[in-house]
Amino acid sequence: MAKQTAIRLPDETYERLQALAARTGRTATFYIRQAIEEHLEDLEDIYLAEQELERVRRGESRIYTLKEVEDEFGLGD
Repeated sequence: MAKQTAIRLPDETYERLQALAARTGRTATFYIRQAIEEHLEDLEDIYLAEQELERVRRGESRIYTLKEVEDEFGLGD
């Protein structure tokens, strides 16, 4: 089931969105949904990377050099 939400946009962004929708025959909702879906995965990845970086800084995660990975998987020269 789809959920509904509301957002506030700056006037310029709103006008650009409306113009795009009018030019393409799509709805503004289509473009809002598309933008969220395309960027949500990136935002999730950034959040996970930041969490991992903190674990590395606290010494809870190990970092491997390229040489170590190559040696482990037989990828070296």
